[in-house]
Amino acid sequence: MSTPTPFEDAWKMLQETNRLLKEQSQETDRRFQEAEQHRAQEAERRAQEAERRAQEAERRFQENERRSQEADRRLQELDKQIGRLGNRLGDFVQEMVAPSVVQLFADRGLEVHQLARNVQAKRNGQAMQIDLMVLNDDAVVLVEVKSALSVDDVNEHLQRLAGFKTVFPRYADARVMGAVAAMVIPDNVASYAYHQGLFVLGQRGETMQILNDAQFQPRTW
Repeated sequence: MSTPTPFEDAWKMLQETNRLLKEQSQETDRRFQEAEQHRAQEAERRAQEAERRAQEAERRFQENERRSQEADRRLQELDKQIGRLGNRLGDFVQEMVAPSVVQLFADRGLEVHQLARNVQAKRNGQAMQIDLMVLNDDAVVLVEVKSALSVDDVNEHLQRLAGFKTVFPRYADARVMGAVAAMVIPDNVASYAYHQGLFVLGQRGETMQILNDAQFQPRTW
C-alpha cells in the first residue's frame, strides 16, 4: 500500500473543506428560507388579524348605529305617546277644574258670572290662548291648566297675564288675576306661584281645591 503524498493530502483536505463549506452554505440558505417563510407567514397572520379586527370594528360600528337608530325611533315614539298622554291629561284636568272653579272662587269672595274655555285671540301679531277664563262684572281670572305644573309654566303664564290687556283690550278696565291648576304640583312650584300672586288649584282626593291660605292676596294686572 502506497503512502499518500503531501499533495494528495492537501487535495483531500481541500475537498473536505469545500464539502463542509457547501453544507454550511446549504444550511444557511435553509435557515434563511425558513426565516423568510416564517416572517412571511407572520406578516400574513398579522394582516389577517388586522383585517379581522377591522371587520369586527365595522360590525360593531354597524351594530351601534343600528342600536342608535332603534333608540332614536323608540324615543320619538315615546315622545309621541307622552304628547298624546299629556293632551289627554290636560283635557282631563280641564274637565275637573272647570266644574270646580265657580264654587272655589265664590268661596274666596269672587263671584263668577261666566266661564269660558280655550279662549283665543290675535292682535297686532300677538296671539294668545287662555285655557279657562273666569269672569264677573269687573274681574277676570285667567287659569292656566296643566297635567303637571313647572316653574317654566308659571313664568309663561305671568307673561301671558302681562300681555293680556293688549290682546284683549275689551278688558282694559277689569281687574285681571291669574291662577294655575294641575294634577301634579311640586311644593316648590306651588310656593313660587303663590309668591308671584297666583291662585294655585290642585287636586286633593277626588276634588280640586285652592291651595292658597286665607292670608293670600292675589296680584292684579
